[in-house]
Amino acid sequence: MAYEERNIWASLIVGVIGVAIYTVIVLQQAASRPVAEIDWVPVMLWTIGGSIVVAILISIVWGILAGMRDPDGVGKSDQRDRDIAHMSTRVGQAFLVIAGLGVIVECAFTLDWFWIANTMFYGFALSSIVGGIASVVAYRRGLV
Repeated sequence: MAYEERNIWASLIVGVIGVAIYTVIVLQQAASRPVAEIDWVPVMLWTIGGSIVVAILISIVWGILAGMRDPDGVGKSDQRDRDIAHMSTRVGQAFLVIAGLGVIVECAFTLDWFWIANTMFYGFALSSIVGGIASVVAYRRGLV
């Protein structure tokens, strides 16, 4: 497995788990109070920061283990890796644009900060997850 593919898998797994944890915590709070009273900021920041740190740690540990098995192949990338990264970035950015447009509409209707921030949060998460899935599919099936 290529270096970039390992990093994508790590980010993808951590991203899905992080979004699931955030969603459960926020939904638990929403069950007992209005969304305007939910203390979402620290939960969101910890989710984002924690996901980044955990993805980096998994990538490092996975890279060390892969380096022990194949020391010559660690950290190498080629044109295919760059093409896959470019394609997955384009796929993921489409969801960022949709989230950004959603935020503009929410601002126009002066919705609560909770909705605006969560639209952007889930837009970033969806962008990352869909882009990661596109990368994994491209690594497994090739670019068409």
